[in-house]
Amino acid sequence: MSVFDDLVGQEVVVAQLQAAADGAARLIAGEPEGAGGMTHAWLFTGPPGSGRSVAARAFAAALQCEQGTGCGHCTPCDQALTGHHPDVAVIVPEGLSLGVKEAREIIVRSSRAPTRGRWQVTLIEDADRLTEDGTNALLKALEEPPEHSVLLLSAPSVEDLLPTVRSRCRIASLRTPPAEAVAGVLVRRDGVDPAMAAFAARAAQGHIGRAKRLATDEESRRERRDVLALPRSLQGVGSALVAAKGLFEAAQEESDRLTKDRDADEKDSLSTALGAGATGKGVTGSTRRGAGALKDLEKQQKSRATRTQRDALDRALVDLAAFYRDVLQLQLATGAPLVHGDLADQAASIARQTSPESTLRRVDAVLACREALDANVNQLLAVEAMALALRTG
Repeated sequence: MSVFDDLVGQEVVVAQLQAAADGAARLIAGEPEGAGGMTHAWLFTGPPGSGRSVAARAFAAALQCEQGTGCGHCTPCDQALTGHHPDVAVIVPEGLSLGVKEAREIIVRSSRAPTRGRWQVTLIEDADRLTEDGTNALLKALEEPPEHSVLLLSAPSVEDLLPTVRSRCRIASLRTPPAEAVAGVLVRRDGVDPAMAAFAARAAQGHIGRAKRLATDEESRRERRDVLALPRSLQGVGSALVAAKGLFEAAQEESDRLTKDRDADEKDSLSTALGAGATGKGVTGSTRRGAGALKDLEKQQKSRATRTQRDALDRALVDLAAFYRDVLQLQLATGAPLVHGDLADQAASIARQTSPESTLRRVDAVLACREALDANVNQLLAVEAMALALRTG
C-alpha cells in the first residue's frame, strides 16, 4: 500500500515524488546529501482530471509519513490524505480568483513551525486563479521559504502562472491517464461493475473524478445525456436559442443544487457566531458588525456560485466537443474508438448529413465558447453564439 496508489497512469511523476519524499526524510534526519530532488516549492501541472490534486495530496502525506516513504497506513499518512493533519493545509479557491488578502494569509500560515509533522505543507489548488497582486505577495514565501515550509501549487500548465513563480518551483507534469487505467481504479477502489467502469472512463475522457460520478450517479448520467441530445435539436435559429437557454438553465440548476445547502449552513453558522437572538449591551454594535460579515459572506457565495455554474457549463462543452470529434472520426473513417460510443448511431447520422469541414467548424465553435467563458463573457450570450454556430439548418 502507498499514498500514491490512486495516482493513475503517472509512473514518472510517482517516481519523482517518491524520490523527493525519501530525500526529504534524509534532510530531516540531518543527511542533506542525496536529497532526491526535494525542494520547498512545487508546481503540479496537467489537464483537468489528470490527478494534480491527488498527486499533491499524496506528496504531502509522504512528506509527513512516519516511514518517510508514504506508506499509506500510518496515522500521519491517513490524516494528510483525509484532510485532518494539522500541518497540511489545502487552499481551494471557491470564487473566481485568489487575491492579495488570501495570499498573505497563506504566507502567514506557511511560516509557522510544524506542530506534529515533519513539514508545514500548504497546497494551493487552482493556483492559476491567483491575481497579479496575489502572485506578487506569494513570491515572498517562494523566495525566502522558512526551513520547514513546503508550498505545493496546482495549475493546468506552467504558462498559467507568472515566470517569477514557476521559475522558483520544481515541476511535476502529469498527463491524461488512459481510459483503461481509470476503469481499473473504479473497479478496484470503488467496486464499480467493469462494463460501467469502462463506459464511464471513456466518456469522462480520462477525468478520474468525472468518471466516478458517471459510474455511480444516475443524475450525472442523465445530465450528460441531456447535453449530448443538443446536436439533434439545432435545426434553425429558434431551436438553437431554445437549446442554448436550456443548457444555460441546466448549469444554473446544477450550481444551485451544489451550493444551496452549503450557503444556508454557512449563514446559520455565521449568525450563531455573531450571537443571533441575543439581547443586552453590545448587541447593537454586534449587529452592525454582523451585517458587514454577512455582506462579505454573500459576496463570497455569489462568486462561488458563478464559478460552480461556469464549471458545469464547461463540463457540458467538453462533452459536446468530444461528440463532434466522434462525428469527424466517422467522417474520416479513422477507425479510432469513439469517446461517446453509446451514441455511435447519433454521431453516424450527423456524419452522413454533414461534411468534415462543417464538423471542424462546430468543434471550433465549442472551443471558442469555452474560451469566452474563461474570459468572463456573459454566459448565456456565449452559449447562444455557440448554438447558432452549431445549427444545421
